[in-house]
Amino acid sequence: AAMAARCRLAARFHHVHGANIRLDASQTQATRVESFANGVCFSQEPLAPGQIFLVEIEEKELGWCGHLRVGLTTHDPQSLEVVPEYSLPDLVNMGDTWVFAITRNHNRVVVEGEEVQARGRPWEPFLLIERVRIPRDTLVGRSRPGRYSHILDDLYKMNVLPATARRSRIGVLYAPQPDGTADMHIVINGDDMGPSARGLPTTRPLYAVVDVFASTKSVRVIPVDYGFPSLQTLCRLVIQKHIVHRLAINGLDLPPLLKSFCLHE
Repeated sequence: AAMAARCRLAARFHHVHGANIRLDASQTQATRVESFANGVCFSQEPLAPGQIFLVEIEEKELGWCGHLRVGLTTHDPQSLEVVPEYSLPDLVNMGDTWVFAITRNHNRVVVEGEEVQARGRPWEPFLLIERVRIPRDTLVGRSRPGRYSHILDDLYKMNVLPATARRSRIGVLYAPQPDGTADMHIVINGDDMGPSARGLPTTRPLYAVVDVFASTKSVRVIPVDYGFPSLQTLCRLVIQKHIVHRLAINGLDLPPLLKSFCLHE
């Protein structure tokens, strides 16, 4: 219950942000209205251990090179005299900030001698990161069905989008370690990229950083419910596990509302 309350409070952007950012009235949508930079945003509150700050890419802008950047910082946005123009390298150079650019392949820090653990199956209802268990369904972005959906589904299993596409969902969290530090994890469409940074301090507040940079023009915060997945969600996971591509759902003998849920959400 405490985690749920904290998540609802933090699932919006801080009123301090880059000069080219405009927030909507709910402070859940951040849009860069000019240029390609000055798009740095922060979570309204520090994150709790294991709490994911999740955004969905709502709008892209052609003509720029580069994509969304996400990470964590110990800097309270309220204390910043000026929000840096870039998260990389400006904010990172201020220290105690860990930010990575989102690409189709992402960074992972592996300790010498450590084996890379196999990732969970994409239809498992929960994503497990250390001791954190997050319902996977909310984390996964999906394209809307259309003429070429069958091509997308062959390339991106379980209807999952490329990391930088519209409707893709990107999240960041930190997982405490036995030595008193934390590992930062970036989650892309329900897939844990592994530790992107290690040794983060857990004695200081950690705010999420979202840099609406270059070809990423607008993002929206997605609240994450840490409860059990609904029966409807579990049904969708089973259906998706056994179909070739989402257009095949149209031919199944299913209630119309469940078909729509499987196709569009």
